[in-house]
Formats: sequence, structure tokens, C-alpha cells
Amino acid sequence: MKERVDDFQERSKKLQNMTDEELDNYFWKLVEKVVDPLVNLAETHTSPSIERSVLLRMGFNSLQAKALVDKIVQENLLSKGAGNVVYKIAKQKNMGIMEAGEALLNGRFWDDVENIFRGGDTSETSTK
Repeated sequence: MKERVDDFQERSKKLQNMTDEELDNYFWKLVEKVVDPLVNLAETHTSPSIERSVLLRMGFNSLQAKALVDKIVQENLLSKGAGNVVYKIAKQKNMGIMEAGEALLNGRFWDDVENIFRGGDTSETSTK
């Protein structure tokens, strides 16, 4: 096994003359560099399992969560987030999250979901 060269003194030279504030700023800049790809990945990738978990935490039971996610997958809207779909309909229809989810499960408001996520209607107070 190759021995690691101890180059700490050399690598730390640029840090030695920094103020506490500069070190703090440099630290957070490095943290952002590490975390940004993870945030991007989380924003652009999801799965039915993740979306079911979101709905469970919103108060739906496992059967409801599975049925909602299945319908959202069928509508090709999983990337929008199952919880987001339910939330937007709840806001638009001025109802609670559970009531909106139940309505979606009963086949209501899917035209509104289509309008919100594909039709460019970003209004949360629309009464379509």
C-alpha cells in the first residue's frame, strides 16, 4: 500500500491568512459545491416509493397513497410530485389536503390537474 504524502502544510497556506469571516464564507462556498448536486438530484429525480412516502406523511393511508401515486404515474405527472399535485388542487379548490386527495381518488378534478401542470395555469386560486 502506498503511503499518503502529508501535504497539509502546503495545502493550508491559503487558509492561514484568512480572517474568521473569510474562513466562514469559504467553508459555506465549499459546502454549497458539495450539496448543490445532491439538491439538483433530489429536485429532478423521484420514484413512486418516495411519492407514496410523501403522501403518507401528509396523512393518507397506504392504500390511498398507492392509488394516488398510481393515478399520478398514469397521468405522467410523477415528476411534479404527488404531494404537490394534491396540494395544488387543495389550494385551487379551497379545501383541505385530505379532502382534495379523496376527491382525486374519486376521479374528480383531474382536468384541473391537467390545466395546472400542463396548461400553464399556475394560479392557485383559480376556480376551474
